[in-house]
Amino acid sequence: MPGEHRRISDPLLALLINNGVIDADQAAEVMEESRRSAGKSVREVLVDGGYVSEDDLLGMMAADQGYDVIDVKAAAQDIPPEVFAAVPASVPRMYNALPVEVAPDHITFAVADMIDPRVSDEIAFVTSKEARFVMARAKDLADLIAEHYGDASDSVEDMINSLGSGMGGDDSLAADSNDIAALSSAAQNNAVIRFVNLVLYQGVVDRASDIHFEPFEKQFRIRYRVDGALYELKAPDIRMAPAIISRIKIMAGLNISERRIPQDGRIALTVAGKPVDLRVSCLPTASSAFSESVVLRILDRGAVSLDLENVGLPEDVYDDLTIDIEKPNGIIVVTGPTGSGKTTTLYSVLRRINQPDTKLLTAEEPVEYDMEGIVQVPIDTAAGNTFPKVLRAFLRQDPDVMMIGEIRDLETAEIAIQAALTGHLVFSTLHTNDAAGAVMRFIDMNVAPYMVSSTLESVLGQRLVRTICSECKTAYEPDDETLQRLNLTRDQIGGRQFYFGKGCKKCNGTGYKGRKGVFEYLRVNDPIRELINNRAPTLVIREKARELGMRTMREDGIRNILDAYTTVDEVLRYT
Repeated sequence: MPGEHRRISDPLLALLINNGVIDADQAAEVMEESRRSAGKSVREVLVDGGYVSEDDLLGMMAADQGYDVIDVKAAAQDIPPEVFAAVPASVPRMYNALPVEVAPDHITFAVADMIDPRVSDEIAFVTSKEARFVMARAKDLADLIAEHYGDASDSVEDMINSLGSGMGGDDSLAADSNDIAALSSAAQNNAVIRFVNLVLYQGVVDRASDIHFEPFEKQFRIRYRVDGALYELKAPDIRMAPAIISRIKIMAGLNISERRIPQDGRIALTVAGKPVDLRVSCLPTASSAFSESVVLRILDRGAVSLDLENVGLPEDVYDDLTIDIEKPNGIIVVTGPTGSGKTTTLYSVLRRINQPDTKLLTAEEPVEYDMEGIVQVPIDTAAGNTFPKVLRAFLRQDPDVMMIGEIRDLETAEIAIQAALTGHLVFSTLHTNDAAGAVMRFIDMNVAPYMVSSTLESVLGQRLVRTICSECKTAYEPDDETLQRLNLTRDQIGGRQFYFGKGCKKCNGTGYKGRKGVFEYLRVNDPIRELINNRAPTLVIREKARELGMRTMREDGIRNILDAYTTVDEVLRYT
């Protein structure tokens, strides 16, 4: 039963079921609502939906874990300042835990959620004292943590100073990268752990998609990618790089002594009460003395909605796509550069068609989000699990729908086509500049044109453009040069103004906050099939598709400019 599976997988829902507050069907409804509304936790859905009150929920969680419940707002007035000062700021922010009492052998923290034993052990390790807990209202806790520990960016410099002082006279944290024992010890130092936690916390709070740790000969750089642009964070001395990078590798379960070959791993953790997955990529640099370049891809499960309605598709594209994904067979491709949201779109499509009477299989490198009811297989070339090998096995698994992370070569393309011809619906991605370019990409792989035309159903091209910050959005009258660059006339814009962001605190002075997609949807109908069979170039296919009603990404971008979502610069840059 789907409800039974969800009951086991979520501890809070399991607790409420065991207490007779909800049943398995209601638990499934709560999980679905949490997924549908990006950023809304199961707990928030339960309270907002009237399934249980905040106080009753606290009481049940406290009883289950053997904790007391306190009014932390009232108690905070009597807590001495030295209690707050006794705990590094990274601990309350990272674990959503406020210190309320400090004793010689333990620290008592107020928390709003059920505490995983691993989290308890980590807090104890970082603070060097036993961690005890009481429970309090989530809103009160968040307010007090913000009041007493401020903004995370305020303490980055303090944390770097802490790292420097932690080195001491013997450079204990600046371990020789060839001394594995010393490196392991340095990576387990409290100052290093707190610094890494702070960087991860700040990355999640700032909605970064990636965090880059880049050691050079004389400099250590840490950068966040937010809304597609890179921003630099103040970083410690280069001598700290091996210890910090080793800490990340330990968290990801990687081999800290191996620096000759790339390594990939994953970290699952909770940041400020939100579940976050981190995909870790380690890359050897030119000199092992500089350690390794490490990039963390942040997959914030709470911030991503995998509902097709929330992908941001224009209404006409949404209508066409929802028709095509119900077809019994064929190939549907999503194109765009890395980081353009292709995987999120495909996951949203799979969720839409995931029904008990349909068998879905995915081959991904790597698996980015775990999806209930879908068999997901990670591609591991080193272990021999290549796309072609996995896809051949898929055909023996009696699937209805297959998703291939990316079609890269002739062998993979031929298996996808074979699957489509034998009654399967296949989804995949390609790296091309636009939807029409996907056709030529198949032919460039030496796939016969008639095979492409007989199996390809549609191609969705997409890009992500930054959206204007709502706090500093400013209107202006576009000049003739701007209109000419967009190939627009004043009659076409109808007197509408254009907008840009001046830059403010909310958007860190960039003028942008968040991103949205621009799309084009190419349906492969008979006129397009004829062009494919005749090996028509991409430009001809694109123009024929426009004749038949396709709106290009540039045209969709202009629509977003006129609707005041984004700027001229963004559309010209990405389309």
